[in-house]
Amino acid sequence: MAQNQGIGASGVLLAFMVGATVGAAVALLFAPATGEETRDYLGKRARESRDKMNDAATKGREIINRQRESLTTAFDRAREQFNAATREAAGPDA
Repeated sequence: MAQNQGIGASGVLLAFMVGATVGAAVALLFAPATGEETRDYLGKRARESRDKMNDAATKGREIINRQRESLTTAFDRAREQFNAATREAAGPDA
């Protein structure tokens, strides 16, 4: 069987963000500003990007935790139903 070896949506998003950041940095390096102004601007943008990525990572972890809790709850319910059906099928003598 063939395996799915694509990079997925998160990989595409990460590649886009990296490309946009590199493109912005190159554009700034060729912009008519002093070195100090450019370094200050790049530092500010890097901090902003880091903050946004941290926020996105936090939201991602929250989503994963919610999904994990939902899956655990569904699994527990299925196990309870299976056990109840097994007890019912065994009859009152079991």
